[in-house]
Amino acid sequence: MQSNLLPLAKEGIPYFLSSVLLLVLALVFDLDFLSFIFLCSTLFIAYSFRNPERALCTLESTSFLSPVDGIVQSIQELENHQYAYKIEIQSGYTDVSVLRAPSNATVSKFIKRNGTRTSKNSKLFEILNENIEIHFTTNEDNTFKVVHRLQRSFAPLFIDLDDTQKLLQTARYGLMLNGLTTIYLPQNFRVNITIGSELKASESLMGYFS
Repeated sequence: MQSNLLPLAKEGIPYFLSSVLLLVLALVFDLDFLSFIFLCSTLFIAYSFRNPERALCTLESTSFLSPVDGIVQSIQELENHQYAYKIEIQSGYTDVSVLRAPSNATVSKFIKRNGTRTSKNSKLFEILNENIEIHFTTNEDNTFKVVHRLQRSFAPLFIDLDDTQKLLQTARYGLMLNGLTTIYLPQNFRVNITIGSELKASESLMGYFS
């Protein structure tokens, strides 16, 4: 995933080719309505799985960039918890779905949980939905946790990580199509965003570790 420079994320290629094949068959058999449907689906899939290059920011080593495209839904201060801040970012189908490393860090642990893809409004959303929990440690020994949880999506959660893997800031490490990202940050983090902020993966500064 990290070295994929194609305009379409590799995870979306099977969906794209399947839709193109159905479009060609509909055209061959002169099925106008189905041709229109499959044309729309092909364009939708290409847009959903787009893989644009992003400008690489030159920031301090303690900087923390957004790992996803989306809108900040909430910022909470946690008490009696391992982490001091909890930030939730909502990503939709119109957002770029590629996930990127928010800082230079090592994967200390990650847990993938298969599940359903219910709406965020469901009472069982946090319990049943497919998700992955990733623990990171930065080069300065700061720890943080990122949880990606799918909502209603036609594609699973794609993650390309290994235990103890080292990631450079902005490196691609997966893909999430329509989901919620929750980030847990330590006490020494300075938050640089507000609720409602529109974020772009690898470009939007969320704050610094002090």
